[in-house]
Amino acid sequence: MAMLHYDFMQRAFYAGGMIAVLASTLGVYLMLRRQALMADMLSHVSLAGVAAGAYFGFNPTLAGFLTAVLGAVAVEYVRRSYKSYSEISIAIIMIGGLSLAVVLMSLNKSLTRSFSSYLFGTVVAVNTTELLLLAIVTVIGGLFFALFRRPLYLLTFDEETARSIGVPVNRLTFAFSVLTGMIVASAMPIVGVLLVSSLIVLPAALAIRLSRSFAWSIVISIGIGMTGVFSGLTASYEWSTPPGGTIALVLLCIWLVGTGIHQGWKRFGSKNSKKAKSSPSRKGQNLHGSEKGLDY
Repeated sequence: MAMLHYDFMQRAFYAGGMIAVLASTLGVYLMLRRQALMADMLSHVSLAGVAAGAYFGFNPTLAGFLTAVLGAVAVEYVRRSYKSYSEISIAIIMIGGLSLAVVLMSLNKSLTRSFSSYLFGTVVAVNTTELLLLAIVTVIGGLFFALFRRPLYLLTFDEETARSIGVPVNRLTFAFSVLTGMIVASAMPIVGVLLVSSLIVLPAALAIRLSRSFAWSIVISIGIGMTGVFSGLTASYEWSTPPGGTIALVLLCIWLVGTGIHQGWKRFGSKNSKKAKSSPSRKGQNLHGSEKGLDY
């Protein structure tokens, strides 16, 4: 393809592919743990870090990255104080991050224009530093999900059972929160602060509906994420549209189409099942098929 002859598009596809794998995998865990809003919260918190970095003369990307990690740690500590109302921690940290970002932006008017790239993403302008940072996070995230796959699975579905069989729940949850902050911050150059949750939530939301297996949910989510990112980048190049918004729209369209097909298939299958049950000649066969379906 002609667009891959350009260095900036090659970097965009490298960055998009890495973050698609990470974000889609993370999304499955966050969805099942009822923490889908955590990604959105951390992206807004990282905006405060970007503003602080630009205001005090530090690298905005690195400042946003560190702030997102600190925000993830803060969420975990606040969540332990409100065990019965864990979503309160997300609201509290988001309020703090957004208010700090607004104040810092107001102190330096020149920050307003450059902020659009952080709000909506500029994947075609990913520099070497951002690409290297993303590669490091990809390696760390891949090792984390591979080495702790079983404990994370137990922690996701039943924290008390995981604790009873010796899983270090507190330390693993803390590490997971830190990794979440790293992935969210790394995704900012791809789709921006305002759209980062689309890359994490939408592939996982569809994958969970389509699959009855936890492992296959992750595989399908990664496939959807990579399809959305690569298709969005291609469409953005051809139509000269913003990459972040285009990727988010493509993922949304995939979710809508996938959900519609899934619902249609369920209705079609239920009608066929009713017709089959009403047919005496096929009664035994369909009972066997029903049992097989329940076992699956």
